[in-house]
Amino acid sequence: MKSEGLAFSRKDYVSLYKFKKLLKELESKEGRGTELISLYIPPNKPVSDVIGYLRQEYATAANIKSKSTRKNVQDAIESAIQRLKLFDRAGPTGLVIFSGAIPQDGGAGTEKIEVYHVIPPEPINLLLYRCDSKFYLEPLKELLKEKDVYGVLVIDNEEAAVAVVRGRRIVELKKFTSGVPGKHHAGGQSARRFERLREMNLNEYYKRVAAHANEIFLKEPDLKGIIVAGPGPTKEVFVEKGYLHYTFRDKIHIVDTSYSGEEGVREAIRKAEDFLRELRLVEEQKLVRRLMDEITKENSRAVYGEKEVLRALRSGMLELLLLSEDLDKYRIKIKCANCGAEYEHTLSEEERVSKLPEILAKPCEKCGQRSLQVSEEQLLVDFYIEEAEKAGAKVELISSEHEEGAMLLSMGGVAGFLKGYSS
Repeated sequence: MKSEGLAFSRKDYVSLYKFKKLLKELESKEGRGTELISLYIPPNKPVSDVIGYLRQEYATAANIKSKSTRKNVQDAIESAIQRLKLFDRAGPTGLVIFSGAIPQDGGAGTEKIEVYHVIPPEPINLLLYRCDSKFYLEPLKELLKEKDVYGVLVIDNEEAAVAVVRGRRIVELKKFTSGVPGKHHAGGQSARRFERLREMNLNEYYKRVAAHANEIFLKEPDLKGIIVAGPGPTKEVFVEKGYLHYTFRDKIHIVDTSYSGEEGVREAIRKAEDFLRELRLVEEQKLVRRLMDEITKENSRAVYGEKEVLRALRSGMLELLLLSEDLDKYRIKIKCANCGAEYEHTLSEEERVSKLPEILAKPCEKCGQRSLQVSEEQLLVDFYIEEAEKAGAKVELISSEHEEGAMLLSMGGVAGFLKGYSS
């Protein structure tokens, strides 16, 4: 019987990564018929009450006509009960149990009971028992939605950009041009008429940008604030004249930038770090920029590259490990079935298909026999997380969906700070 449990915190990005990975695994599970149990228990619910309910479901399952289905459902219920006995009551955020008979190779009669429990990071006020061919995961998936959401509007008299930043990503970005010519330098009535027309056109441009911004921002019920930025006085005029929806008045934070448009959005995020201090995107950008600064120092306390970082971890010298969450590589252990010699390789997903067969076909360097076999393979991210946990080093997972994160990935996706590094 396979048995797993997980408690995770929204602010602990390693546990959040493991939680996402577990959800992905659970989503791939499928039973024969309606044999998989999902059990959601609300906060502080006495476990004895839930066990009593499951005993009734166990008795009801005795009426299932199919012998194999009856056995699988009752085994799943019994496994859920045994898991529940580890708890007196659901915790302050509740408890979720998944239990069921999972076919091991697709054929009937190969099922094995697998049971999992999850302690949610936020209260799940739901009492639910469901028996289906798939585990019911929607309430847990809902918890993964980012709660830190900000709007960004960068504007001058020539162009503008409106963006939404959610957690670690810029999830929406729209750009606009004004089409309004620069100021007229000639004198007389012609110049005054030109300026009046120019002001009218600018007003229409501001209205157009505001209409799109309001439409985008009003769709975000969790919007915490809006950065209005730009290289000149246009941003202040835009805010003072109330082009944005009145409900945003107390959420606006004005920032000076050197650029407008898309580049201005990135600059505005950098310059509004204090305002955006809760935003994960800003935390990750600061970490990578700190790494780049440290690398350039004469007595650098930064390391990067798989071998250098692993050496620092295993010698107990690493304080903080930075890992690209999008590192698409595997750590593969190969063992000689003849002499027991072991080898390790890091391969990309593509190389697992193209290069691994070639490696396995080679003779063992120790005994010369062609008896190499894969003994273990693991995602490189998981491998380094485990090594860091053994070494007591802190881990930060970095998304590659922003500029700094992409830079870390291009450096190999593995870096860190040695002990004694001061932020």
